[in-house]
Amino acid sequence: QKWQVFQSIREAKEPLGATDRSLTILNALLSFHPETTLAADAELVVWPSNEQLAARANGMPPTTLRRHIAVLVDCGLIIRRDSPNGKRFARKGRGGEIEQAFGFDLSPIVARAQEFREIADAVLAEKKAFRVAKEQLTLLRRDIVKLIEVGVEERVPGNWGRIQLAYQAIVSRLPRSAPRQVVEDICVELHALCSG
Repeated sequence: QKWQVFQSIREAKEPLGATDRSLTILNALLSFHPETTLAADAELVVWPSNEQLAARANGMPPTTLRRHIAVLVDCGLIIRRDSPNGKRFARKGRGGEIEQAFGFDLSPIVARAQEFREIADAVLAEKKAFRVAKEQLTLLRRDIVKLIEVGVEERVPGNWGRIQLAYQAIVSRLPRSAPRQVVEDICVELHALCSG
C-alpha cells in the first residue's frame, strides 16, 4: 500500500536524507499513480508536468520544486526516466496500454519498502527510548529535590548541602538539547546520588 510506505518514509526521513518539502513532492508524485497498491511488476512511472506537480505540492515555486526532486533522486526514493527531449509523457500502444513512459519512476519505493519500514521502526524505537529517558530524568530530579527538602526540614541526619551541590553539579552538565545517551548517563549519576 503506497500510503503506508509513504508513512514509513516520513518517519525515516532524517536517516534517508529527505526533507519535509521533498516529501511533499513525493506525496504529490504518489498521488499521480492511480493505484493505491504499487506492485513491482506494474508500470510505476508517473509523468506530471512541473505545473501539475507544483499544483499538487501546494504551489511550490519551480526552482524549489526542481531542487527537492533532486533530493528525492539523491535519497534513492525515485529515479528519473528522461525522454530524449527531456519531456515527461507516456507512449501508448494500439490497445491503449502504456508501452513506454518517461517521467519519475516510483519503483524504489516498492523495492525498498521493507528497508523503509525497518528504518522507521528504528527511528520510532529511538524516539520512545529518548522519551522514556527524559521522563526518568524528570522523575529523578523531582525525587532528589524533594528528598533534600524533606531531609533539611525534618532534620534527618545527612550532609544535605553536599548532596545539593552534587545534584547541581550533575544537572548543570545537562545541555539544553541533550542526546539520549547524555540523558541516560545523567540519570545513572542521579540514581547513584539518590541511592548513596
